[in-house]
Amino acid sequence: MNISRAYELCEGVIKEHSKTFYRAFSILPKPQKNAVWAIYTFCRTVDDIVDESQNPKEQLDLFKKEFDTFLQGQLPSNHFMWIALQDVFNRYTMNIHAFKDMITGQEMDIKEKQYHSMNEILTYSYHVASSVGLMLLPVIAPENEQKLREDAIHLGYAMQLTNILRDIGEDLERGRIYIPDELIKKHHYSVHALIQGEINSSFVAIWEEMATLAESYYEKALTTIDLYPLYSRTPVKGAALLYRAILKEIRKNHYNVFKKRNYVTQDEKNKIMKKLL
Repeated sequence: MNISRAYELCEGVIKEHSKTFYRAFSILPKPQKNAVWAIYTFCRTVDDIVDESQNPKEQLDLFKKEFDTFLQGQLPSNHFMWIALQDVFNRYTMNIHAFKDMITGQEMDIKEKQYHSMNEILTYSYHVASSVGLMLLPVIAPENEQKLREDAIHLGYAMQLTNILRDIGEDLERGRIYIPDELIKKHHYSVHALIQGEINSSFVAIWEEMATLAESYYEKALTTIDLYPLYSRTPVKGAALLYRAILKEIRKNHYNVFKKRNYVTQDEKNKIMKKLL
């Protein structure tokens, strides 16, 4: 398989699974865009192992061995992801620790079923989301990678908190709870009420406290947007604003995150991006 075809297949993965990221990053120059598609495919592959596999621990251990083989300069297989990723690693000075942190985050999903504090949630969010921003920095902002590191982490926090607040119902179906015990107790809610999908003033208070924290991290993350090169400034800001808009949609839908999939419409996405272009 040639490299162009490998990148095309990676593009298909992000186009199918994350229309928000695809919409934002599709305006990057082609080399950077291709690299983003390959990195996303890596992340998606790890995520799917944990969420969809019958034996996630064994499959993830196998994937870790394959990644070690890849880091030693050999292709573990002729799968398009490895072919595309090899080209990315040849073109850019990639942050290997960030890739490993992402895998660690997925391992947390195998082990952990509930979290006790917001600090624990932020640690989890770093591993499954902020790590992605750190993977992308060598591609989209190589000159200022170190200066942007902290706010890339902040943007990951914001996006993962948004994911958590959107996917409460889906996560419960998988036996996972990402609403920390400390907030449940603080607002006089209960795990039983959460499992029953009760939307009351206590639930709204919990949701809004986490949403307010997410919004503060979006604000922090965008304070250094001018340090990104012109070609990646709009995609990064667009991704942040498109994701943040999910929170607005959930509020419009009266916090129904148990039985409804909340998403930003294509028209709304176009409006947000049009303001940036």
